[in-house]
Parts: sequence; C-alpha cells; structure tokens
Amino acid sequence: MDTKSLLKKVRKIEIKTKRLSTNVFGGEYHSAFKGRGMTFSEVRKYQYGDDVRAIDWNVTARSNEPHIKVFEEERELTLMLVVDVSASGKFATHEAFKRDIIAEIAATLAFSATQNNDKVGLVLFSSKIELYIPPKKGRSHVLRIIRELIEFKPEEKTTDIGNALKFLSDVLKKRSIAFVLSDFVDDEYKNKIQIAAQKHDITGIRIYDRRETELPNVGLIKVTDNETGKQKWVNTSSKKVRENYARYFKARDDYFNKTFKRSGAGCFSTRVDENYVTKLLTYFKTRA
Repeated sequence: MDTKSLLKKVRKIEIKTKRLSTNVFGGEYHSAFKGRGMTFSEVRKYQYGDDVRAIDWNVTARSNEPHIKVFEEERELTLMLVVDVSASGKFATHEAFKRDIIAEIAATLAFSATQNNDKVGLVLFSSKIELYIPPKKGRSHVLRIIRELIEFKPEEKTTDIGNALKFLSDVLKKRSIAFVLSDFVDDEYKNKIQIAAQKHDITGIRIYDRRETELPNVGLIKVTDNETGKQKWVNTSSKKVRENYARYFKARDDYFNKTFKRSGAGCFSTRVDENYVTKLLTYFKTRA
C-alpha cells in the first residue's frame, strides 16, 4: 500500500471510530473501567446535601465553620490492545475481512481511552510477538497504532494466543485493561488466560465470518487453510460433513466463552457483518 492510500485509509478509520468513541462510547468506557481508587483533592466549606462522613473536623474546628474533604477518582489507566495478525484474519465472504473489523474495534477502543486521558499500547501477535508498542498518550500515538493495524505484515501465519497472553503478563508490571482481539483459531490458551486474568482486566473479542458457522450445500469445493496453506477437497453435499463443520465451530465457540468466563475475564463475539457497535456498547453497560 502506497503512502497516499495508507494515509487515506487511516484518516477514514479515524473519522469513523473517533466519532463513535466521542458520541457513543466515551461515557460508557469511563463507567465500565474504573480508576485505581480515590485520591484527596481539596477541602471546601460544607454544602447542604454533602455527606457528613466527609467532614474534616480539624479544619472545621480551626475555622468554626464545617468543611469537608473532597476526593476524586484517580483515573489514569493503561489500555492494551492485543491483536491477532495471523493469516486467518484475511478471510471474508462479506464486504470486510475479519482483520478489517478488528482494526476498527481496536481504533474505537483506543480513541475512547484517549478521551479519558488513558495510555494506550499495542501488541500484534501471530505464533510469536510480531510488534510491541509501549503505552503512551495522545492522538499521534493512536494514529501510529492505527497505521500498524492497517499496514503491518506479519512474519508468521499461525496463531498462539497463549504466547501473547504470557507476553502481556511479563511486559506489564502494573494492572492494565487488555482487549484481546482475534478469531481465536486456537485452543491452547486456557492456562495462560487464567494467569493473565489474575493480573489484568482482560476482555476477549472474537470476530468471525458467517461462513465459519456453516457450510453451504454447493457440491465439491477446494478449501485452503490460510494459516497452514494446506488444501483439500470437501463435499458440501454431504449432510454429515456440514454437521461436523458446524459442530467444530460450536466447540471452538464454547471453548472461548467458557475459558474466558471461568478465568474471571470478560468476552463477547461479533460476526463480520453484524453491528459491533451494539455489541461493544452492551458489553460496556453490563460492566458499569
């Protein structure tokens, strides 16, 4: 992708996702993810309706007027976007690849965090850690993250979610909010999510295509595994083949949901052609 096309695409995603984060997710994000606690701000005169438990008795005694202590939320947080860039993300039977939707959701989350003055970092992974951008603040930093989400070319094609979760636990010493965005074409991450979820506030977002849930009856077709490159012929006319295919998707979906929930982490799935805005908003509200 040439520089002009890249900048145009970055700008398009910025306009769309920044509008969403401003008009839709700003307050919901703030409510869903709390700061580290309350910190002292100031002492002021008591006003009708104030909590009497907040009265500062020392200042009240010196001034002969009731004063209260005012506290405010210690807001600053760190948001980590842990994004799958393996080859399975380049699959689509609709107008967008799974990877395109992942980039949009990640950008929306990044701008929501920026509006709350939180730091944002990025981990791109396949079967290895492809790129790590340490958490920072600011629009230019978020735009760099969006550029990487759009343009980055991974060295490996396969997926290792457990390795990405281990890296997250190792590289960040303080508790962070982490969103793992992937199609979760992997089933060996249970132990790693249990460890990572003890340290960080983790949410898994699974993005999938409708053709991954069921095969159409279109006869004999050749299919290719994007991650391994292996090809084989599949007889979609066979009811048993179609049932096994649907059963495989259901098993992987169950593994994803059960693994995250049993670890105390949040999770939800969204199909490429569904409205991820509604899914994300509903998730924020359930957490608030």
